[in-house]
Amino acid sequence: MKSVPAFPIADGADKRRYADQAYDKLESMISTLALRPGAPIVESDLIAHTGLGRTPTREALMRLVASGLIVQQPRRGLLVSDIRLAEHLDLLEARRVLERLIASTSARRATPQQREDLLGCARQMEAAGLAADLTAYMAADQALDHVNHAACRNPFAVAAVVPMAIQCRRFWYAYQHQGDMHEGARCHLVLTQAIAAGEPTAAAAASDMLMDYLRQYAQAVIA
Repeated sequence: MKSVPAFPIADGADKRRYADQAYDKLESMISTLALRPGAPIVESDLIAHTGLGRTPTREALMRLVASGLIVQQPRRGLLVSDIRLAEHLDLLEARRVLERLIASTSARRATPQQREDLLGCARQMEAAGLAADLTAYMAADQALDHVNHAACRNPFAVAAVVPMAIQCRRFWYAYQHQGDMHEGARCHLVLTQAIAAGEPTAAAAASDMLMDYLRQYAQAVIA
């Protein structure tokens, strides 16, 4: 008779969830500069940090490589990608198109709970801005993105925009002295209000307003 495993074997959904959790943790380390541009990737350290094991952490690393946030260098292994100032404005132009699509689609497709959650995240960003708490501000921004991406129900647009959003968060951490959390929070609140009201045209316009602000901020850094 075969012995019964002492612990339950994770099914596909569990594996996916663990990989997503590992990805979120590594994304946060990159965007907050805990893993700085050019830093070598030490897999054992990241496995210990995520606490989720080798397989989920490796899968998360593969996704980060595919998105360009981690790069493979000959004879140097995996490194965190650099922040390229000259390319950031191009990134924002591409992100603008995707964010407009996501915002207008979320306005049509979001559930009542998702609309409420989006407003809650924006209000958390406002509170963090008033408290000058960048960590809380970015955590609320990331949570808002998660809800918005789920609400739009367009995985192709989401897959394309997520690496850009992470690059923008990292850019903000690197050059936070140039940023204005109050204005950023205001733009996010206007966006979520339009989505919550189910107004696709207003949501698209609010998304453009947010991208305009991020472009002005980037131009101030680059100038």
